[in-house]
Amino acid sequence: MNRHLAVGFAGLLMASAGAVSVQAQTAYKAPRLSFGAPDIGGYWTNASLTPELRPTAMGERRVLTPAEVAQMEGEVVKEIEEGNRSTDPNKGTFKVGGELPAADSAFNKPQYIAAGGATGGYDRGWLDTGDHVMRVNGEPRTSIITTPNGRPPARKSTAPAIRRPVLPGGAGAAAANPEARSLGDRCIASFGRNGPPPMMANGFYNNSYQIVQAKDHVVINVEMVHDTRVIPLNAKHRTDGVRPWFGDSIGWYEGDTLVVETTNIPENQAYQGAWQKLKVTERFTRRPGNRLHYAYTVEDADVWDAPWGGEYEFAALNGMVQEYACHEGNYALEGILAGAREEERVAAAAAGAGR
Repeated sequence: MNRHLAVGFAGLLMASAGAVSVQAQTAYKAPRLSFGAPDIGGYWTNASLTPELRPTAMGERRVLTPAEVAQMEGEVVKEIEEGNRSTDPNKGTFKVGGELPAADSAFNKPQYIAAGGATGGYDRGWLDTGDHVMRVNGEPRTSIITTPNGRPPARKSTAPAIRRPVLPGGAGAAAANPEARSLGDRCIASFGRNGPPPMMANGFYNNSYQIVQAKDHVVINVEMVHDTRVIPLNAKHRTDGVRPWFGDSIGWYEGDTLVVETTNIPENQAYQGAWQKLKVTERFTRRPGNRLHYAYTVEDADVWDAPWGGEYEFAALNGMVQEYACHEGNYALEGILAGAREEERVAAAAAGAGR
């Protein structure tokens, strides 16, 4: 996709994902800005090898063993080594429809195939899936979600059904109208949850953020599709019923922590099937070792019996977030729609000739 060829490489410059001990964190005092707020600003990344949902086979085990950590992080080393090999100039062109990675390839995984591995779309250098397991308080975690089994709790039997958006033009009209395409295709917002709360790494690349603080606002610049969350401090939620991109966020400080509360999240940025009454509360706390602890709580009384959530730690970038120039909306989207219209023309011509 065009957008990936125009990104900044800040996500490839992630600092070590190690973490400091709980004792060191207890004694730590966050630096303060000139107007008294705790300094959580700077350039950060949340890329890691830890999934949002814990694999069911791990049950209620929250922490990985040293052997499991070594295996997961070792596999990334192999991927990088394979991905950095020189391309065979005699290979020739790819087959029509693409080619799957070899069975013994480090890239024979769903995430790489989805990112273009079946068509030769991306070398490893374009991807930043994270090279460390996520440590929180020094613990290598099995999941971002912190429920006992590391997965969302069961929905209430009376919870509203998860609605699938109705596409303009009816079912199957993915190429009939630009509004039927994804937010990523249209360069409106990142695929995944890089931007809307709770903020999650997308598993591919560009999981970088810049946080800027002022007396009355906090701004989070999200690298992926250059999203920007503007969070007024000590404000009130809007009452006009409008659901802006990323929801309606307000924030305040509690000691060393920035608390952000978001409501009015739009349906196409729902989280785990909830959106109408969903409230997400995020907590950003500076930690020693140049890390930023991020915890979130989600609640929707119509969907779940009680609030639940997750946590991770941002690592500092050894660089800055560069401009992200998304061009799907300029080129790929036009091609998708134009190609569909051509297919319709050919089909109509064939139908007419057969009469």
